[in-house]
Amino acid sequence: MNLTDQLGALESSLDELILAAASIPASSDSSTASVADASVEPAAHAEEKPKLHVSRPEKNVIEMTIGGVSVALSPEGVSELIEELSNARASMTVEQPNGLPPGWRFVATKNPVMATQRYANGDRLLVLRHTGHGWVPFSFSPDMVIELYAMLTKR
Repeated sequence: MNLTDQLGALESSLDELILAAASIPASSDSSTASVADASVEPAAHAEEKPKLHVSRPEKNVIEMTIGGVSVALSPEGVSELIEELSNARASMTVEQPNGLPPGWRFVATKNPVMATQRYANGDRLLVLRHTGHGWVPFSFSPDMVIELYAMLTKR
């Protein structure tokens, strides 16, 4: 199965998960860790919202379960999901906090692979390859490039 077929299967599976989450009550399976509440429209009668459960049955597999329906994601599927969620999150009106939240957990990538590009208006694109997030693009105005340089070279 090529990557296009895998992505199509992933999209189909995620659509099935979303539909299932809207119609099936949450599973009480305690073998997976609860990550977050699924965001679904409430049913006509009061029901507990399905929960999103994520487990890692194998090193290169992430399993996501909503309302008892599971989908196994390969590394490529995880990357696609991260990309889709990142694009959706960037368009939401509640922005990320300006400061680092207390207790925030992260994986830092030391000496990431980088790519740059210059735009006609003087802006610069800096793309960093994070081991978990993949390629992460940032666009800087000329003033921000100078500020970034100053921050990185400050003793």
